[in-house]
Amino acid sequence: MRRTALAALCLVAVAGTALTGCQSGEDRKDKASGNPRQSQEAKKTEARKTEANEPFAGLTGGEITERAVAATTGASSLRFKGDIPDEESGGTLRIDLALDKKGDCAGTLGMGDRGRTELIKAGDTLYLKYDEAFLRAQGEGEPQADVDAVVEMMAGKWTKMSATGADAEDIAAFCDLDEVLGEARDGSSDATRGEATTVDGTPALTLTEKDGKDRYTFYVATDGEPYLLKLVSTSATDPGSVTFTDFGKPVPARKPAGEIIDLDALG
Repeated sequence: MRRTALAALCLVAVAGTALTGCQSGEDRKDKASGNPRQSQEAKKTEARKTEANEPFAGLTGGEITERAVAATTGASSLRFKGDIPDEESGGTLRIDLALDKKGDCAGTLGMGDRGRTELIKAGDTLYLKYDEAFLRAQGEGEPQADVDAVVEMMAGKWTKMSATGADAEDIAAFCDLDEVLGEARDGSSDATRGEATTVDGTPALTLTEKDGKDRYTFYVATDGEPYLLKLVSTSATDPGSVTFTDFGKPVPARKPAGEIIDLDALG
């Protein structure tokens, strides 16, 4: 069994306290005249208590990872936030999105200094609100007058389209929790246990896994369900980090108030 560094330090502290007690005045005399067998049993009892309090006692890093994957992929909803490399553009996709297994979602997608989009998917309708930087980035290479017209009409305003249409497929895919986490269910892990820590105040255990020169660090909740709280990749090709929160909470996917531009009607 691999122990966390924190648990190992606790075991050392237990042993150290016993040794110190044997070297001090009256305590030393009392200990020397005591029953050695009882002393050994006391140490074993303390060690068992420490092990029992250790997060995921008796489990390997790989087994903990499997439990975290099962808990996280089994959640009915969650929110994930982070920076993820985008292979197509070569930039970094910034995501802050709450989504569920019904396919509903609400949040933002951004691409560095190339703008940001607010999105809501409720049922079969996808609502999007683009900022000016996003619209101008998407209009690169187009006539300036055309880009200005689009910005004037759409920047900062809610639009809608069918979530099942060809124009919405890529964005709507972000709202499918099963699709987003699908690959996490495949394969096994040989992760190594690390230190106990916290992620935004939630107690967690650190796990690390290597694949050649690439290194991945997982943070798994130690209170309640063993959800994956954070993933950090130092891979040369896929660096980035993602945090996971709001497990099982309702997704605020509601039709925006006010005027909404119907993009499907515009053709």
